[in-house]
Amino acid sequence: MTEPETHTLDAPGAELHYDVREGDGPTLLLIGSPMAAAGFVTLASHFPDRRVVTYDPRGSERSRRTDGAEESTPEEHADDLRRVIEAAGGAPVDVFASSGGAVNALALVAAHPELVGTLVAHEPPAASALPDSEFALAASRDIRDTYLKSGFGAGMARFLALVTHEGPFTAEYLERPAPDPAAFGLPAEDDGTRDDPLLGQNMRTCGAYEHDYQALRAASTRIVVAVGAESGDTFAARGGRAVAERIGVEPLVMPGDHGAFLGGEYGQTGKPDEFAAALRDVLAK
Repeated sequence: MTEPETHTLDAPGAELHYDVREGDGPTLLLIGSPMAAAGFVTLASHFPDRRVVTYDPRGSERSRRTDGAEESTPEEHADDLRRVIEAAGGAPVDVFASSGGAVNALALVAAHPELVGTLVAHEPPAASALPDSEFALAASRDIRDTYLKSGFGAGMARFLALVTHEGPFTAEYLERPAPDPAAFGLPAEDDGTRDDPLLGQNMRTCGAYEHDYQALRAASTRIVVAVGAESGDTFAARGGRAVAERIGVEPLVMPGDHGAFLGGEYGQTGKPDEFAAALRDVLAK
């Protein structure tokens, strides 16, 4: 696989950065949110026969916001993805999208199914689709409120407690004492910054997004909703199963957990070889 070539793209309210690794095969777009292109280096290396495109979502790493807005929405991200696909050489492309990226990719397919041949939506944290959505959404709002009030460590501790929680959210969950940031290796002091793209820009809007299930069921895109074999009943896995049910597809079980495709990026290592092999099989069908 060639070294990635970086490009910039102007979008309303943002300057986007995306990378293209040239290959002879069809284009594969790898996306997360707010995880940026740097999170997909290992996974991209498993597809030297593909033309691989990665990007930094607005507000993440190299893609700076120019509008001063405090939050980003899945609709904005979906339109950014449309622009990246068109600028990178056109459609249709295959897409692997994880976590918030899966939410944004589903929004893209609902609006522009002609742009995507196959979408593998890996563990979208779709709180709005859960039977306990009232409490899941309240917990998500609390994360952002805590971050704005007390800073990164306090907000991220609540986020980690949420994403590792097994099973439905309840009123009792919301009444739990605030987790200790130190228990997660996080700083307890507030450094005053409020520019974290996960806690500040996407925390409320991502899970609260109401998917257009009618459009997704009617889309020409082949939609595969995937969950990790080791994810249990954690938040994003439950969201994936709920989305799959509403679209009318069986969830696909893939190796590992939520970060299974990572090979050391951001200090996390999953099962990247097994995961990439499973993804290749899915895309080949």
